[in-house]
Amino acid sequence: MIALACLAGLTGLAGCPGPGGALPPPANPEEAAHTSLADEDAYKPSYGRAELQRALISERGTEASLERRVADLEARQENASNPAFDDQLRVATADLAVRRHFIASLEACEAAGRWCPPRLDDPPWPYDPDADPPADPPLSAQLRFDLDSWRTIAAELHGRACACRTLACVDSVGVAINELEPRPMPAVAGDDEAAVEVTRARECLFRLRDRTAIRPPAPAVPAE
Repeated sequence: MIALACLAGLTGLAGCPGPGGALPPPANPEEAAHTSLADEDAYKPSYGRAELQRALISERGTEASLERRVADLEARQENASNPAFDDQLRVATADLAVRRHFIASLEACEAAGRWCPPRLDDPPWPYDPDADPPADPPLSAQLRFDLDSWRTIAAELHGRACACRTLACVDSVGVAINELEPRPMPAVAGDDEAAVEVTRARECLFRLRDRTAIRPPAPAVPAE
């Protein structure tokens, strides 16, 4: 089953969705017929170009603010070298990197229609994987794990993973996926629709960590 192979991490397999949910173009035209997901099944966001452009403007403004914060912390580092201060700099630098990767996905979405996140908002995610006592991830979906519930959970995990702008979000959504994935009833655990959503969620987390590079969009051809 292709989706289950993809879920297992074999995203190079023919038919596995590429990062962001869209299928990579086949190397040869003859390969197109062997892909498991048709073009109409590839992920398409519900938002339009105008909303995407507004999100990019907002995210670039936030990126500039984070750059100033990192620069300020680096300037103060020599005079305030202690573990707590170093941790502030480490977190700020990591969050700036994640934010830049998120912006890169928006730019690729705008330019080429690829790597589009399912949502443009920044949903609250007050989840501490190390809480005592442990708590379930704070999803909107009900954690029943029948077929409809598991599909809804998987889709929400996809949306939340791709919306992360901080390293803490990336880390904790990854923990949530690992915790929730084994819990569906055996009869629905291999559902293709949910498996593709979980695969796309993991791909977003990899990109935001810069473990899967976002290919820059091809430059526009100037009109003659």
